[in-house]
Amino acid sequence: MTDDTETPDEKKENRPVIGVALGGGVARGWAHIGAVQRLDELGVKPDVVAGTSVGALVGGFWMAGHIQALEAWTRSLTKTRMLSYFDVVLNGSGLMGGKRLEKILGKTLPQTNIEDLERKFVAVTAELATGHECWLMEGDLGEAIQAAYALPGVFPPRAVEGRWLIDGALVNPLPVSACRAMGARMVIAIGLHSDAFGLGAARRREKLPVPDESGAELEEAPGGGIAEKLMMRRLFHPSDNAPGVGTVMLAAFNILMDRVTRSRLAGDPPDVQVMPQAGHIGLLEFDRADELIQLGREAVDYSFARIEKTVEMLL
Repeated sequence: MTDDTETPDEKKENRPVIGVALGGGVARGWAHIGAVQRLDELGVKPDVVAGTSVGALVGGFWMAGHIQALEAWTRSLTKTRMLSYFDVVLNGSGLMGGKRLEKILGKTLPQTNIEDLERKFVAVTAELATGHECWLMEGDLGEAIQAAYALPGVFPPRAVEGRWLIDGALVNPLPVSACRAMGARMVIAIGLHSDAFGLGAARRREKLPVPDESGAELEEAPGGGIAEKLMMRRLFHPSDNAPGVGTVMLAAFNILMDRVTRSRLAGDPPDVQVMPQAGHIGLLEFDRADELIQLGREAVDYSFARIEKTVEMLL
């Protein structure tokens, strides 16, 4: 029970330690940008942030104070521009080398060590050799982010301190447990799979976002050969009325994240779950940042009364 005579500063000091968990979801992760910006605007300042996959990307930029730079880059993405980041490799451990995205990351996010951030941050990854969940809580932030979104088969694993690390969504797609372990008494979880298999999803087709079947847009896209881009088209476009191998891989990943999330949250549910309704948007539709950012903002507004009530209960 709190004393009604407490000043605003005293109430702020006595509030519970708040954690925000940001889940994986590939392109749908742009909804996290709108969600965390809206939390800032409403005065919800977390003490702890844990991110998996694209959630680690957004969370890292947020904690480093560069979320506006990430927003500007995502809003600039078009179908053609996306192709310029697909550096296809034929003899590596992933379809894409990831060097072009790494270059953009380096330009947009100044070199920062996780332990130097003002608030606690953890990037959730998985160790390739053992399947163990690995939390990166110190070291280079950009390197941790890249390890957290290293989706097997798409990006190569990242070597961090002698371990090969891959996308943490395989083991903990919505890292509520990481927030709890770092001292959060109240956890707000922002998940991207609440409607992954609803009516909107039934009409969704996972494919490479290339608008022009003639290949003209492929020729205009910088940053790679036409042969590489045609190969990416074949991977994601159907043939003989069957989905392409890339489509099958992404759909399987979508199922995995949904099922693992349900299992993990059953044992350790968040105090408030924020659920952007983004299931109608494909996992590769990175060019729909405007819509996704707005969905993230709307989801926070919808849940804000619950957030306020939960804070008051824990005072």
